[in-house]
Amino acid sequence: MWNHKAWPGRFLPPSLPAKERLRAYAGWCNAVEGNTTFYATPTRDTVATWAQQTGPEFRFVVKLPRTVTHERRLTGVEGPMRAFLDAMEPLGERAVLWTQLPASFGPPDVDVLGRFLRRLPAGLRRAVEVRHPDFFTDAASTSSLEGALAAADAEWVPFDTTVFFRRPPVTELEQETWTMKPRLPRRTRALTDRPIVRYLGRDSAEETAEGWQPWLEVVAAWLREGRKPTVFVHTPDNVDAPALARRFHEDVRALVPGLAPLPDPEPVEPATLF
Repeated sequence: MWNHKAWPGRFLPPSLPAKERLRAYAGWCNAVEGNTTFYATPTRDTVATWAQQTGPEFRFVVKLPRTVTHERRLTGVEGPMRAFLDAMEPLGERAVLWTQLPASFGPPDVDVLGRFLRRLPAGLRRAVEVRHPDFFTDAASTSSLEGALAAADAEWVPFDTTVFFRRPPVTELEQETWTMKPRLPRRTRALTDRPIVRYLGRDSAEETAEGWQPWLEVVAAWLREGRKPTVFVHTPDNVDAPALARRFHEDVRALVPGLAPLPDPEPVEPATLF
């Protein structure tokens, strides 16, 4: 996302129209999760404005519609997928197709996933997030999924919530998140040259930063291997998410000095009465 009610006046100019906020967000971060595409496929013209507001290196990790992943479970989805792919076409190779599957989608469904991934257009990157616990705790299930992903040159997206669930919630949003997010082991194995990590911390910035320490050396090692990872930093309230993402990037740069800095964001002028 690039539009949060707490960000105007902090990370985005306060009076910036909603249709221009992605451009300002792209001054803070060089990738974004397209979570809204899960609920509705945007028009092609809307997606074209996303492409126009961002540079050629900016990455869009766009979630497939829930009709495809949760309602039809990857079968009989030719119509909605055709509409989705047509809408995303203006992003070109900057788009990663993110298949987030429900916790009920387990090892017996791997063949369905494999067939679905292999039918996606060549040249488009694909990534899969699974939530069934057997994929993380049963060696045979892990191997089966990794094989299906490798055959389609797809990445396994870990959603690391281990720090979040380390202690009971404190804030109201932490309590709400506590009932919604999956509790799964941390996974740090990359399958492709473009690994993707989703990390959920706490509403405390310092606790969030302390919790991502294990990821710093993992990401640094990927960079040394020539991979190009994308890491998304979340908190239950996401109030400080852009600043936290930049802080994570700088922590990695301390280990990999050759890593380019993130862009300089445009100045945020304070709101005035006149």
